[in-house]
Amino acid sequence: MGQRGESFDDMKVYGMPKVAAERDIPAVVVSPVCPETTTWIEELDALHSLIIHAVREYRVDPECIYLTGLSMGGFGTWHLAEKYPYLFAAAAPICGGALHEFGFLDRIHRIAHLPVWTFHGAKDDVVPIERTQILVDRLRQEGGNVEFTVYPEADHDSWTETYDDPRLMDWLFRHRNTEVDLYRKG
Repeated sequence: MGQRGESFDDMKVYGMPKVAAERDIPAVVVSPVCPETTTWIEELDALHSLIIHAVREYRVDPECIYLTGLSMGGFGTWHLAEKYPYLFAAAAPICGGALHEFGFLDRIHRIAHLPVWTFHGAKDDVVPIERTQILVDRLRQEGGNVEFTVYPEADHDSWTETYDDPRLMDWLFRHRNTEVDLYRKG
């Protein structure tokens, strides 16, 4: 998940579409473009439907569904994982956060079982690093399996360094969700 727009071509310069274009990865990459009039957090059920469609249409192994997104897509990653915690094998939100005013921190225990590797630039002036730090701290309090990488010199664009690092794909592909439930909500 990433930016807004009307064209998938806009997405090809960032994130997973760029990774898929540059490397031969053994995956079906679904990378929707968020409509201008909404946010990913408002589209969680539509995203879920898109994932279910991809699983059925492209014979995706349901134990190997991975979630990542940057900026607004990072927020969407946290929220989609929390709403459908048994759908994903691992999640990698980048320079995102969560909407705490809607009780997200009270529900974060729902993803304590989910491997999460999150990334943020220390100099991010668009989404302050504290938006990720509070989630990491709370998830650790809940016994969560979370790694947090901070790029000391990065600003909001912490995704370039993250997606350029082949360790991310290796980390994602190491995980399987043997308790997958495509429809169970948190």
